[in-house]
Amino acid sequence: MNGFLALPLWSPYITGICIGLLSILAFVLSDRPIGCSTAFVKTQGLIERCFRGEKVGNKEYYQKVTPRVDWQFMIIPGIIIGAFLSSFLSGSFAIGIVPPLWADRFGDTPALRILVALAGGILLGVGSRWAGGCTSGHGISGTLQLSVGSILSALCFFIGGIATAMILFGRIA
Repeated sequence: MNGFLALPLWSPYITGICIGLLSILAFVLSDRPIGCSTAFVKTQGLIERCFRGEKVGNKEYYQKVTPRVDWQFMIIPGIIIGAFLSSFLSGSFAIGIVPPLWADRFGDTPALRILVALAGGILLGVGSRWAGGCTSGHGISGTLQLSVGSILSALCFFIGGIATAMILFGRIA
């Protein structure tokens, strides 16, 4: 098993099957889809609860999304830990602020890279809440359920990603 985990690239077919099985497991055990953008909303609610106490629960939004630590909340640390373990086991772990592709196109200024990454993260967060889900929520769980809205959202994710790469780098990265 260690040999499989140490591969620098995994087969997209095997990975897709594993994600599909994980999605089925999530539905069977919790009757909830896989998604991670809600975890950020839950985090916001938990932080706000530190300052405002139980008044947070009175907000209409938090009647629908309860700010608590649950398995959906733990997806975010799981992604971070999993990415670290994957890169460490494969021997590809490296600490860097400015990726080489970015540095070739825009220079190696860390401040610009951090500013653009922060702006992109904020836009992504706003967009995912506006769309009612993120790439994993719509692209995996929603399309698995044949949701027309999720299929259209996933299509827009790809179109937006390709267009952004073409604009920024003049090619698909």
